[in-house]
Amino acid sequence: MANIKELKKKIKGTKSTSKITQAMKLVSAAKLAKAQNNILNSRPYARELEETIKTVSALVQSYDNEFLNEKKDNNKAILLVISSDKGLCGSYNSQLAKKVRRFLDETNQDVKIYFIGKKVRDLLAATYNKGKTYTFNKSEPTFIEMEQVGVELSEMFKSAEVGHVYVAYNVFQSAIAFDPTVKQLLPMTLDVAEKEQLKEKFPFDFKYDPNPTEILDTLIPQTYISTLYTALLDAVAAEHGSRMSAMDSASSNCKKAIKTLSIKMNKLRQAAITTELSEVVSGAESLKG
Repeated sequence: MANIKELKKKIKGTKSTSKITQAMKLVSAAKLAKAQNNILNSRPYARELEETIKTVSALVQSYDNEFLNEKKDNNKAILLVISSDKGLCGSYNSQLAKKVRRFLDETNQDVKIYFIGKKVRDLLAATYNKGKTYTFNKSEPTFIEMEQVGVELSEMFKSAEVGHVYVAYNVFQSAIAFDPTVKQLLPMTLDVAEKEQLKEKFPFDFKYDPNPTEILDTLIPQTYISTLYTALLDAVAAEHGSRMSAMDSASSNCKKAIKTLSIKMNKLRQAAITTELSEVVSGAESLKG
């Protein structure tokens, strides 16, 4: 059974841990505010750009682009997994790893996994076909750095080295919620049903300046890069939200532990005082006798 000295030491250690978790919570909260603002501002642009591409490509006749071409005979694929370099962020990495495992087990493609972030790589590398791990000057890559990653992956697709390019990441929903997702980046296909719906929605053609081919040739690569960068922003916001939530829970657990240990220490102290009083009374009684 722990004595009072040991309990004091545990309480002191728990208080120190609580200070660290509180500080980490505040740092993550500050980073989350910026990351949340970035993703909420980026999503509408990415969404409208994607809708524009879908609409124009559905209405333009006989248009062809390397990013749209399906390589049905090519069974090779790349999966870019965006996770964190650091832990202490709850189930952020484990849930994403679980989603990636499910995707890899269900697909019949020969998938090589590329990584941004170390944590999911460490969970998957021993089991699945590991490719390149991207590193950057700072913990969060810039748009230019993500554009370079996107161009490298698209070149492998255009050269038919692979037939598909996917990205796996956590979609930010709120400070306490995220959704692990695997999304196809290439080819940027538009199924027949979607094309028919768009043709019904727009039973007329638009006037284009410049011509639609030039517009699509410019916008399609931009849409691809925008989608990839938006996935990164989602992942960053989800990481900071998950870490803030995890540190908040850790701080609460520290407070509960301190309270429990303090009650236990006070009971031991009370018992010690009672024992001493009993001994004093017994000694006094014996002197009287």
